[in-house]
Amino acid sequence: MAVTEENLAVQSGGSDSTKEKRKRNRNKSKTPPKPHKVKVEEEMKIEEEEKEEKEAEVEAEVSPKKRKRNRKKSKTPPPKPSEVKVEEETEEEMKEEEEEDEEEEKEVDLKKCKRDKKKSKTLKAEVKTEEEEIDEEEEEEEEGLGLKREVKGSGSGIMSSEAFSVLPISEPTMNAIKDMGFIYMTQIQARGIPPLLEGKDVLGAARTGSGKTLAFLVPAVELLHHIRFTPRNGTGVVIICPTRELAIQTHAVAKDLLKYHSQTLGLVIGGSARRGEAERIVKGVNILVATPGFIYKNLKCLIIDEADRILEANFEEEMKQITKILPKARQTALFSATQTKKVEDLARLSFQTTPVYVDVDDGRKRVTNEGLQQGYCVVPSARRFILLYSFLKRNLSKKVMVFFSSCNSVKFHSELLKYIQIDCFDIHGKQKQQKRTSTFFDFCKAEKGILLCTDVAARGLDIPAVDWIVQYDPPDEPKEYIHRVGRTARGEGAKGNALLFLIPEEVQFLKYLKAAKVPVKEYEFDQKKLANVQSHLEKLVSNNYYLNKSAKDAYRSYILAYNSHSMKDIFNVHRLDLQALAASFCFTSPPKVNLNIDSNASKFRQKSRRIEGDTRQFVRY
Repeated sequence: MAVTEENLAVQSGGSDSTKEKRKRNRNKSKTPPKPHKVKVEEEMKIEEEEKEEKEAEVEAEVSPKKRKRNRKKSKTPPPKPSEVKVEEETEEEMKEEEEEDEEEEKEVDLKKCKRDKKKSKTLKAEVKTEEEEIDEEEEEEEEGLGLKREVKGSGSGIMSSEAFSVLPISEPTMNAIKDMGFIYMTQIQARGIPPLLEGKDVLGAARTGSGKTLAFLVPAVELLHHIRFTPRNGTGVVIICPTRELAIQTHAVAKDLLKYHSQTLGLVIGGSARRGEAERIVKGVNILVATPGFIYKNLKCLIIDEADRILEANFEEEMKQITKILPKARQTALFSATQTKKVEDLARLSFQTTPVYVDVDDGRKRVTNEGLQQGYCVVPSARRFILLYSFLKRNLSKKVMVFFSSCNSVKFHSELLKYIQIDCFDIHGKQKQQKRTSTFFDFCKAEKGILLCTDVAARGLDIPAVDWIVQYDPPDEPKEYIHRVGRTARGEGAKGNALLFLIPEEVQFLKYLKAAKVPVKEYEFDQKKLANVQSHLEKLVSNNYYLNKSAKDAYRSYILAYNSHSMKDIFNVHRLDLQALAASFCFTSPPKVNLNIDSNASKFRQKSRRIEGDTRQFVRY
């Protein structure tokens, strides 16, 4: 067969088309369509679209704060549900606080405007409320030196019907007295201040808590005010007190009285920093409150407070030296609760002229305060501490002062009571001055509590609201008893109680109290109701080395103090039953201690056995 050009062209064209078809078929064979995969992809797309729609709906419902948290979820781990709630609450609270702050600022602005408009009215209202509060305090409280801030009195008791306003005193002094809350004078003030203001010497006698301190402070301040005394003039007034605590108290009252005056005030007591005291005196102290033991030459007025107590504290020679050195051209005031021969001797030395004698206690049937209920109980020596413990246990809600005869006895009984869970304060002469002062003020501020003390706290101290005075160890004499019980029922209308412990050998002391116009009645107690703790206390003292040593010191000091009693016909150390006495100090038998007692003991024992038939055996000590 012959091949023509047309046939060749057709064959070539046909071959080209067939080639293209072959290529397409090859491509199709490489990626053949799979129907089931297509369906899966379509379903996935549909599901993704549905998820996006749901998320969009959720986001539309979520608050803006939650959107922020959702954004943070990708970066931080998802918080716990409780944390989310706390965050929501804190944010809501912050918003509320901001709104409240804005409202408060608006209210403050409004209040300021109202205050500016009604300032005078509010000031008057405040004055009225303050006066009402003062009136309430006047009816309920005793202030200062046994004075009660009250309306005009009838002149009975310690109060007089005369007001401070009738006195010819300066305006600064009068304003200070008003600030202290005093309106009417006591008897000793009404009768003692006028002659002192006239420059006369005064010898004053008044019971405890009658306001003697203001009776001499007001004239002293007025004296320096009228002569225009300045710090460069030195010391113009010296006030001598028997104890540091009384000096501190007098200094505090004088400070209030000098509130509107330019005169300076100082305090010099033993146990303080002497360099600091010396520097203050060099700078100039116009009124000086001090304990005995100093020398001054430029003096206008000498005041001796609690003169009998100063003499009892063995300051008689010091007082004689002071009165000799001080200038004779001076005014002198001497105050005391009791008048004794020693006080009369000191008066003769102190006064340059015949003094005006002021005694507001003349004709009184009793020398103690009217509101004071006094009693005694006769207790065997071995049961003394058990009775004291039972009494204190029942009066933990009261304010009680317990007097002992020695510093060591105060120390031991304080430690023992604290061991058996009875908290108490203690003040005695062996303590440092800072400790004594802080304890004194702590007990004054306390509404209830127990203070164990020696006679260092028996003079002049004005401790408010004392309910009970317990004399665990009897006083040396009746006038010391009077000063002890004078710490309670102080001021007009005040009430208090006093209890005296006596062993059977000391009952004769009651005759001396009766002779001194001190009314006491017997308080009986049921021994069956006393706490049965004697054996436990003896074990405690025997097993504790430090408590045992303290008990021995207290036991020894008690015997020595008993031997030094002035009334030896009643308080005779040779009559003591030492076995029973040792039991009161929680010993099973009398401890061995060193005692220096006179050698007449054996003669007295023989005489007592022969005459009185006393068969008791005395332990050798």
